[in-house]
Amino acid sequence: MKEVPLSEIKDDLSRFLREAETQEIVITRHGKPAGVLIGFESEEDWFEYRLEHDPALPSSHRTGAKQPARGTWHQARGH
Repeated sequence: MKEVPLSEIKDDLSRFLREAETQEIVITRHGKPAGVLIGFESEEDWFEYRLEHDPALPSSHRTGAKQPARGTWHQARGH
């Protein structure tokens, strides 16, 4: 994890977004943590991040739990 002052981020955001693809960057304001810059190398990485962090998605998707295929429960019980 790398710490960078907000003033540097504002001056060269594009460079820091590229760096954030491989490591989180803590953005500091007056020497104190103010936020985190997280980059994504691909759209798949963005999708996985959203599955883990988006409160609008069902919790089973955020935790990575797999939903059983439709009818699996009945088949397992012999119905």
